[in-house]
Amino acid sequence: MAAPSIALATVLLLSLASPATSCSEQEMSSLLQFLAGLSEHNGLSASWRNGTDCCKWEGITCSADGMVIEIFLASRGLEGSISPSLADLSNLQRLNLSYNSFSGGLPSELLTSNIIVLLDVSFNQLSRVLQQNLSSSVPDHRSLQVLNISSNLFTGEFPSILWENKSNLVVLNASNNSFQGWMPSSFCISSTSFAELDLSYNQFSGSIPSGLGKCSALRVLKAGHNNLNRTLPDELFNVSSLEYLSFPDNGLRGILDGAHMMNLRNLAILDLGGNMLHGKIPNSIGQLKRLEELHLENNNMTGELPSTLSNCTNIITIDLKGNNFSGELQKVNFSNLSNLEVLDLLYNNFTGTIPESIYSCSNLIALRLSGNNLHGQLSPRIGNLKSLVFLSLGDNKFTNITNALQILKNCRNLTSLLIGANFKGEAMPEDENFGGFQNLRALSISECSLSGKIPLWLSKLKNLEMLFLQRNQLTGPIPAWIKNLTSLFHLDLSYNNLSGEIPIALMEMPMLTTEITAIHSVFELPVYLGHSLQYRIISTFPKTLDLGHNNFTGAIPHEIIQLKLLAKLNFSFNALSGEIPQQLGNLTNLQILDLSSNHLTGAIPLALNNLHFLSKFNVSHNDLEGPIPSVGQLSTFPSSSFDGNPKLCGTMVARLCGSDEAPPVSVPSTEQSIKRMAFVIAFLTFFGVGVLYDQIVLSRYFG
Repeated sequence: MAAPSIALATVLLLSLASPATSCSEQEMSSLLQFLAGLSEHNGLSASWRNGTDCCKWEGITCSADGMVIEIFLASRGLEGSISPSLADLSNLQRLNLSYNSFSGGLPSELLTSNIIVLLDVSFNQLSRVLQQNLSSSVPDHRSLQVLNISSNLFTGEFPSILWENKSNLVVLNASNNSFQGWMPSSFCISSTSFAELDLSYNQFSGSIPSGLGKCSALRVLKAGHNNLNRTLPDELFNVSSLEYLSFPDNGLRGILDGAHMMNLRNLAILDLGGNMLHGKIPNSIGQLKRLEELHLENNNMTGELPSTLSNCTNIITIDLKGNNFSGELQKVNFSNLSNLEVLDLLYNNFTGTIPESIYSCSNLIALRLSGNNLHGQLSPRIGNLKSLVFLSLGDNKFTNITNALQILKNCRNLTSLLIGANFKGEAMPEDENFGGFQNLRALSISECSLSGKIPLWLSKLKNLEMLFLQRNQLTGPIPAWIKNLTSLFHLDLSYNNLSGEIPIALMEMPMLTTEITAIHSVFELPVYLGHSLQYRIISTFPKTLDLGHNNFTGAIPHEIIQLKLLAKLNFSFNALSGEIPQQLGNLTNLQILDLSSNHLTGAIPLALNNLHFLSKFNVSHNDLEGPIPSVGQLSTFPSSSFDGNPKLCGTMVARLCGSDEAPPVSVPSTEQSIKRMAFVIAFLTFFGVGVLYDQIVLSRYFG
């Protein structure tokens, strides 16, 4: 045992005695040329100094013999061009310049290097079209295995230099650029080890090349968000190694062929959402035992869900929203899907009741069944879903809202509860003893035609950020405790029968009055507002106070000046009176202001011209008077914004104001017209006789 110890000590002593090897002058020069091409080096020059050992420079890794083998300068705030001099580093194996602001082109010398194994220039601003002609003039580039040029500004056709003559290429990521034309198909001709291809977020068109079926080692194939518009080629299903197949948001047509699909037994993620697929989900889906995510949303698919879906016991996410699926959900035994976390069936035609087997999915985080034809009452077993955070059941035919809320309060982790457009004609539960919902951030009980008042139990929801109670039949005033919901920033009470004056308490809502740092909580599923707006982060919803279409009376409180963060204010279709407060001009974040169809009087305040972000403005059908500002923000809105105010004037309503008015034009009577005509005839007769007399006289003198 002594001999090895002595030998090891000798080696250590020798290594300490000999000086560390420094990088060569040639390599230092190549690096300094790269530095010279930077317009912004963000302090890199403090480390990269001539005369020092470049092996000790920031971002540089050298081998034991002093050769530069890696450059890692990701996320350094660098700007400028990438110098071809880096290709002169004869031992450089890994080059990572991602997440900077490089512009210009990617030097072809780096792409044709026989040494570089990993080249990552993703998330920059490179834009020059890569040269095509180099691939035929250079030998086989055996080293490059990983090439990432994603998230740049490349355009034009996809250049073959990126993959031809690279016999060891494993990963190619060119996503998030603007490449056009047809997808290339010969990736696997040069490299039999080719495993990952990502061409997502480009402008490729045409069909998916059948040549990809020859990529026997391909595991990841992603080309979503392009313009591909044909069918899935049969050859693609020969690639049994595929684990991730993703073509969302294209224009793909056809059906899912069951016989072909069962060949993809290693598939973990299948994403074909946002296409034009039709037909049913084949029964062979159950053969995909490793499937974890199934995305078929926003297609034209029909039929019932196959019972074999229950065999996909590893599945975590099922997204089938926006199709025409029908039938009852009971055919799927969800009890087998113990790993299921997300089930999204929004906007389909499912009927029947919620299957009891869903309540066995103890890991379920997000459940959305909205926009179907489901009916019945909620089962108490939904309380078993202890992990449930997001629940959306809106626009169905569920009944007994009191029972539903009593049950749902047991789902103590709920942050989003959207149950509107159900419970038609029932009464709003007013039980003050409602517990639970302590983590709720978004609550929608809209479009239910519920009677009653705004219930007191809502005052206990201290974390509530958004409350939707519009389109019910609620009566009475807005309670003063509304200001105690200290996180509330989006309140929609429109289309009810609420009455009384607008309470000062609304002007004291903390999230609308002061800049409080909001918690950027994320919806587990995207929430849609209208048909085009989609939200994933709660705090990105507009800060809103919507009291439109109610029976509110009195004046608009001057304290409204405190709502400095408000983006949308709607008081339309009420019975408000008095003048429009000047203080509204201080709400400089307003994007929508609607005061139409009230009994407001006085002038339009010039201060409203300070609302530079205002995109929608309406004060029509009031009793306003005076000039409409002819310049500034208010002058940009159409005349419909001011209609129904006969005392308003200005170019917007084609009524001149004050001193600009022309004198009145009177219409002469018949008697006046006759007198004027007689005068004209008499004058012309006299004038004619006079002229004739003058001619006779003048002829005597000049004849």
